[in-house]
Order: sequence, then C-alpha cells, then structure tokens
Amino acid sequence: MDSGVSVGGEPEKANTETAAGVTKIEIRLQAAGDAPIMKKKNYKVEGDKKISWILAFIRKYLKLEQADSLFLYVNQAFSPSPDQTVRNLAECFGSDNKLVLYYSRSQCWG
Repeated sequence: MDSGVSVGGEPEKANTETAAGVTKIEIRLQAAGDAPIMKKKNYKVEGDKKISWILAFIRKYLKLEQADSLFLYVNQAFSPSPDQTVRNLAECFGSDNKLVLYYSRSQCWG
C-alpha cells in the first residue's frame, strides 16, 4: 500500500517540478479505434504545453503524414481545442495531477 511518503521521509508530490520551477503533469496516451499502440504511454509534460504540441508529438511518434487524420479525446467524450493547455485540462478533467488522453486515427467519440 502506498503511504504517500517517499523513501527520504518527505511527502511525495503528485506533480514534478523541474530545476526552473516549471510544474510537469503526467499524461497517459491511450490508443482508441484503429490507432497504433505506443510502446511508452506515460509522459511528464510541462503544464503550459498546448494540445497542438501533444498532437504534433503523437504524429511524429507514430510517423503519420500531415494529411493523415489524428483525433484526441478527453474522458472518451470530447476533443479539446488545440490551443487548450495541458494544465487546464488536468485541473478540470484529471485526477492526482494525471490526465488520460485517447488518440485515434478515426473519429470515435464526440
């Protein structure tokens, strides 16, 4: 059972801070529909990154062409705006500073 305390006796933080003090948010990228599965699913991303940055990252990772469709969903329900920040979505729809995003090459929800 996780006590919420790290080995050094300090309380664990749900978010991670870099040396510059930028808070990182853990995102989990889940394949949906006909999308290829990514080998690594969990990433720590700076909260001020935009969803457009996440889409570009997925597109590069999966080696998709610019003409290939790519859809991103929050809570298997809606597609966030490309100018939305990761921090804002995590605050509204995440839990414990973690956000689950579903990606697909075809429209699934919403």
